[in-house]
Amino acid sequence: MATEHLSPHVLQAVEVYTKGTRAWFEDDRDGWVSASVVSNQVDSTKVKIVFENDEDSRREHVFESTLATVEKTNGTTLPPLRNPPKMENTDDLTNLSYLNEPSVLNTIQTRYSQRNIYTYSGIVLIAANPFARVQLYEPDIIQQYSGKRRGELEPHLFAIAEDAYRCMIREKKNQTIVVSGESGAGKTVSAKFIMRYFATADDKEAKGKASKEGAASMTEVEEQILATNPIMEAFGNAKTTRNDNSSRFGKYIEIQFDKDTNIVGAKTRTYLLERSRLIYQPEIERNYHIFYQLCAGVPPTERKEFELKDWTKFHYLNQSGTGTIPNVDDVEEFELTKRSLSMVGISLQTQWQIFKLLAGLLHLGNVEIGGRGDATLAEDDASLEIATRLLGIKKTSEFRKWLLKRQIITRSDKIVKSLSPAQGTVVKDSVAKYIYASLFDWLVVVVNSSLSCQTPGLVTAFIGVLDIYGFEHFKKNSFEQFCINYANEKLQQQFNQHVFKLDQEEYVREKIEWKFIDFSDNQKCIEMIEAKMGILSLLDEESRLPSGTDQGFCDKLYANFSTPAYKGYFLKPRFSNSAFTVCHYAHDVQYEAEGFIDKNKDTVPDEILTLLQNSESEFLVDMLRTATDAATATPTETVKKMTTPKKPTLGSIFKLSLINLMDTIGETNVHYIRCLKPNEAKVAWGFEPNMVLGQLRACGVLETIRISCAGYPSRWEFPDFADRYYALINSKYWDPNTHTNIDFRELCNVILTTYIQDPDKYQIGLTKIFFRAGQLAYMEKLRADRWNECAVLLQKNMRRFVVRLRYLRMKDITLMIQRVARKKVAQAVLAHKRQEKTMIMIQSQCRAFMARKKMARQQNFVVRVQTAIRSRLARKAFAGFRENNAATQIQSLFRGWAARKKYLAQRNHIVCVQTQIRRRQARKQLAIYRSEARSASHLKEVSYKLENKVVELTQTLTQQREEKNQIQSKATQLETQIQSWIQKYNKLDKKAKELEASLAESAAVQTELTSWQEKHNSLQSDHESTLEKISKLDQEIARLSAENLKQKEEVAALKQQQQTMASLPPQQPQPPQQPQRRTSMHTNYHNAAAAAAVTSATASAASAADDAEVAELKSQIVALKAQLSQSLRRQPTRQQSINAFSRTLSPARNDPYRRGVSPEGASPRGKSPTGSSIASFRRNSVGEPPARPETHASKVVYNEPEQMRPMSIDHINTLKNKKMPNGSNPDEAIHAIFHDLETLDKEIHIGLVQSLKIVPPNVQNPPSPEEVLFPAHMIAICATQMWRLGYLAESNSMLFSVMYTIQKYCASFTGEDTIIPCAYWLSNAHELLSLICSAEQELEREMHYNSIHGRRAVGWHEFEKLVETVKYELQCLEDNIYHNWLTELKKKLTKMAVPAVIENQSLPGFIANESNRFFGKILSSNNQPAYSMDDLLNFLNRVYRTMKCYYVDPYVVAQTLTELLKLIGVTTFNDLVMRRNFNSWKRAMQIQYNITRLEEWCKAHEVPDATAQLEHLMQAAKLLQLKKATLEDVKIIYDVCWLLAPTQIQKLIQNYSVADYEDPISNDILRVVASRVSNGDSNDILLLDNVSLDDSPYSMPENHVVEAKLYLPAYLNLRQLQRLTSLVAIVKQNPSRQESL
Repeated sequence: MATEHLSPHVLQAVEVYTKGTRAWFEDDRDGWVSASVVSNQVDSTKVKIVFENDEDSRREHVFESTLATVEKTNGTTLPPLRNPPKMENTDDLTNLSYLNEPSVLNTIQTRYSQRNIYTYSGIVLIAANPFARVQLYEPDIIQQYSGKRRGELEPHLFAIAEDAYRCMIREKKNQTIVVSGESGAGKTVSAKFIMRYFATADDKEAKGKASKEGAASMTEVEEQILATNPIMEAFGNAKTTRNDNSSRFGKYIEIQFDKDTNIVGAKTRTYLLERSRLIYQPEIERNYHIFYQLCAGVPPTERKEFELKDWTKFHYLNQSGTGTIPNVDDVEEFELTKRSLSMVGISLQTQWQIFKLLAGLLHLGNVEIGGRGDATLAEDDASLEIATRLLGIKKTSEFRKWLLKRQIITRSDKIVKSLSPAQGTVVKDSVAKYIYASLFDWLVVVVNSSLSCQTPGLVTAFIGVLDIYGFEHFKKNSFEQFCINYANEKLQQQFNQHVFKLDQEEYVREKIEWKFIDFSDNQKCIEMIEAKMGILSLLDEESRLPSGTDQGFCDKLYANFSTPAYKGYFLKPRFSNSAFTVCHYAHDVQYEAEGFIDKNKDTVPDEILTLLQNSESEFLVDMLRTATDAATATPTETVKKMTTPKKPTLGSIFKLSLINLMDTIGETNVHYIRCLKPNEAKVAWGFEPNMVLGQLRACGVLETIRISCAGYPSRWEFPDFADRYYALINSKYWDPNTHTNIDFRELCNVILTTYIQDPDKYQIGLTKIFFRAGQLAYMEKLRADRWNECAVLLQKNMRRFVVRLRYLRMKDITLMIQRVARKKVAQAVLAHKRQEKTMIMIQSQCRAFMARKKMARQQNFVVRVQTAIRSRLARKAFAGFRENNAATQIQSLFRGWAARKKYLAQRNHIVCVQTQIRRRQARKQLAIYRSEARSASHLKEVSYKLENKVVELTQTLTQQREEKNQIQSKATQLETQIQSWIQKYNKLDKKAKELEASLAESAAVQTELTSWQEKHNSLQSDHESTLEKISKLDQEIARLSAENLKQKEEVAALKQQQQTMASLPPQQPQPPQQPQRRTSMHTNYHNAAAAAAVTSATASAASAADDAEVAELKSQIVALKAQLSQSLRRQPTRQQSINAFSRTLSPARNDPYRRGVSPEGASPRGKSPTGSSIASFRRNSVGEPPARPETHASKVVYNEPEQMRPMSIDHINTLKNKKMPNGSNPDEAIHAIFHDLETLDKEIHIGLVQSLKIVPPNVQNPPSPEEVLFPAHMIAICATQMWRLGYLAESNSMLFSVMYTIQKYCASFTGEDTIIPCAYWLSNAHELLSLICSAEQELEREMHYNSIHGRRAVGWHEFEKLVETVKYELQCLEDNIYHNWLTELKKKLTKMAVPAVIENQSLPGFIANESNRFFGKILSSNNQPAYSMDDLLNFLNRVYRTMKCYYVDPYVVAQTLTELLKLIGVTTFNDLVMRRNFNSWKRAMQIQYNITRLEEWCKAHEVPDATAQLEHLMQAAKLLQLKKATLEDVKIIYDVCWLLAPTQIQKLIQNYSVADYEDPISNDILRVVASRVSNGDSNDILLLDNVSLDDSPYSMPENHVVEAKLYLPAYLNLRQLQRLTSLVAIVKQNPSRQESL
């Protein structure tokens, strides 16, 4: 047959095998091996294709066939093609270009080697058991899959669970998740995690559904549902050769939901418990887990009661020789089982009844029935007695009898017949199996009654999870394998019909022409098993016959199914007459008929059943009755009424329950999970291709692929197809520059009609294109050829461009060389000309220099001659001038001398005349004076002056005497004080000695005594220095007394002189010495006065110094007394205290609810914290610093700019001048304000909190601290004034009510509305705490000062407790405001982080379209992220500006921004790790640019350390940009991304989206990266711990020292607070009043 006569599609199939094309060949060891085409020879009759093995180049594979055969088989005999490397790691098998068996196996193996255990196959999720702990089921991953559509994230069973959940909500239809697979494939674990997902996933989109965060937020029903897993595993799971925790039963769990999709209950149905495992276990297998848990974990008391021993002592447990499981602690598992039983409502008493029953079964297994012909059993058999006692059977002999005998009832008589030993053992084992099966059914009933919703109408939908055994095929297959495979036949039929139905529905929905798909229908096999005359019916018929045998059952099967109608479904083994073979869909299985009848009947003699029903154990009786009622409630077949009801057999029960299960599944929407066991030895990450291939065939995955291939297996949406194959046609059809709106359907039609001539090979639907098998391979070949042509064209043009560029460069270089050479020649010529010109210039300069030098010599000679002549002439002229000048000088001197001589003669003559005249006049005046001196009036005047001087001296002497008396009195006082000090010193010394004797053993008191002795020594030295000062004062007094006597003598002498002068005659002249003496007297008087003044000043200074020292000594003595009283724990005597708040001096508090009451009594108002009464406190108190008020409102109201000014305090002077109601004392007015606390509280709560207008934040004109923090200051003013005046309870009530109002106000805001009020009140709360602490420190200082002065503090303990409580509550208020604030900010930021940082592309030039599409701009034009990076930065700016404007502590600012950035870093990193088909190098550059913007923002806002929270995301972005081609690149990646865990690196590399121009990451690289993942490392995590939205740790900043400020805005009409502020200002402005109070 010539090639031109081949059909087009066969010709296409042959042409695909070009050189280098890879295909698959079968292999005995690996299943399939890959080989590449070396040559393809096609002649007129046959085709020969030679392949080279990809692993071993020495191996060669040859495909030879005739063209007729290829045409006849439609090309199916050709070697299956291998997918390109880019497709081999796909997460959905249906996306493979070549959908065949080896490609499916290779994809699963490739993903498994990369630690990806989940793969989609259309609607089926394939799960390969890793046999190792993987970090795929953490709570964070559960939340990642919650709300995501299937396909957005990597394949996972959580994606199937979420899909089922969304379908239930969207379609209002019940759902079923079928989990199947062979033993050890991980079915139980998968079902467990599915139930955990439904219990813990947080669906934030559903209205009315409770929000969850972790297992701690699960409801009680959800916890009970999860608690059923340990119970079912303990009683229904066992260790097998294939699985350490194999489920030996099937279960269907219905998780019930209400209308709000909350879990309200659950219901479990079980199928075919493996009863035979109770009595026999093969080698290395175990019985059910509960028996080993019981033997290991039972307490000693119960162990003695149950007579339990080690598991090796019981026949039912020791047959296999295995009793332990590696890494499993049966004691811990036993405790878990007990807790789970308690959680589902089974009491501890009932639990021990269960364990007692299990112990009885173990002892029953030890009963040994012997004998040769007839069965025998010793009457005193210990095991029998223990078993009957534990089971509550009263008649042990009766029980023993019916174990050995059988009663046959005929119409007329009852015949008792002895049993053989084997039959007796069968009866014993049947009793044990019956009891255990009934117990298992009872547990199911109890669990259902506890978990199922009891409220009618509450359950609106359910999701069922079916954990069913997979297809089993062993060397010896019995009744259990038959039932299991029968169930799998039913499930496979339902699966095939479901898949066909989905394909059919999609064909109809897309409105394409299609034909009926022929798929392998196993209905005939199912009918052969369950039909009226099927295998199960024949088995029941044989089981009801008294003489029925297994061989009789086989003979009936041979007789009924050896007909041609069952030729392909039933076979008779060639070498056995006691077995039969059923051709199942997966494999032909040979069943051994031995034991079928006994296992099917599985009945207990009626006599023993009666003994069990009449047992003394109420639990056993109730349990059997409950189990029997549950079994009879099972739907039964419609059969003809018979005279006597038939007892149901195990096969009929299983058949009916299976039919019921299929009906339930048929009414639900089904989702499938196929679990695979990758290796037989359960080695971690081991993969056996042949074993997996068999399971793929058995679980129906390959059958599903075959059904899909029979129709249109490949389906592409128009945009995807156009984006991949647009290059096959001319650009006029798709050029985006000329086509703004491209019709993708028309574009696809053009491509298809151009290259696929056969219209049957594809169908165009409404939204998709459907291709027959192999067509995509042909399209891929065309695309590769087209790209090769384009590459050749590009290479041709590039090479031309490179050659032309090389020519142009050579030409440019040649021209450049020529230019350089010419330049060199020109430079040489220029240098020669320059040298010539230089020589000429040198010569000219030399000649000019010589000419100038000669002329200069001649000129100098002429000048010297001229100079000599002129100097001679000048000297002659000067000599004549000097002679004339000398003559003139001589003449002038002579003439002057003559004039002066004449003048002097005339003047002397005149003076002589004047002297004579004046002498004459003076003599006349002297005579007149002499006559006046002799008169009496002159003497009187002199006497009067002398008397005045005497009076002055007398007064001075009197003053000195008074000063002397004062000095003497002061000296006397000092002596008295010294005596008192000596006495006090003696007393202290005496007390010190007493204390030293009584407290010699106390180290602390010894230290105090040492300090007292030092003080004593200092006092003694002070005493001695004082004595020295007194002696000096005595000497000074003596000196002053001597001076006083001298002054008296001088005064007496003056008086005597006055008298003498008075007695002189008037004509007698005054002695010449009198003025001189008067002067000396005056001088002496002044000297004495000065000395007295100096002495007085010295004495006064010494007295002042002594007073200061005395005061200091008194204070030290008082302090010593206080310390002595504290150390001796004596009650100090009561003194009037003034602001004495000493903790060391505080009295014992008798009543914690009384306000500062002293032990001696209490006034009606009580005591202030100082301990003094209110009246005395007002007189002695010191004004406390004021505080600011605090505001609150349900809605944020902002101030107007003109309102932001302080309140005028001018009315303070008015208050001073105006008469106050309670007197002139401001404290009385403050008391009046506090008496009306209701008004004050109203102003604080409403005016300062609820109706406060908050100052809006403004960066350009920020508000002052007074405008922001005045609420805290006003509240602190009120509190401190209340404390000062004794209103402790009122202050406590006021502060707590204000804090509650603030907290309630802040909690009323949500979203971005919390930014301003919460920041405002967070700052005020911390300011209030600082004010309280400052007030407390001020009071402590006053207490310490007053304690030094001997004033005792009363009521301090109560005040201290109040302040500590207030500080603690303020810290709680800060924490609550911060928590509510951060919670709302995080909720908003959670929505913004991923769109802004991950999805937003703000870096121009590196825009990454979705999936790197060519038409990405057109397809994703409306797919912009919800938030941009600018939105995120604006949000952070708003938060930061608000905190800065409201003066939030810088530590809190850094803490807040760090927490928000941590949320951004963790959320974005987790999202990036879980994304698929998204992570490209362009995306990484965009993300890195966004991170850089965040880092710059942090540095600009003084929080550079917060950028460490983005390090994981930064390293992830770097990883995506690094090369990943070689092992060296992998090493570099691990060095650069040192912070990322190996699992995270593997996930990012695995999810890397490769562009068309990039080489895909090789599987070798992926395997190397996966090998670095450590299963046992707890630090090797996939996702970072999510930042909790509801828990924001708050670290309290340090309190700062602050003084309350009097500030109240003018717009607040708060009269009481304004008056209080004014009064406090008056107290602060009047320190004298403050000190006197």
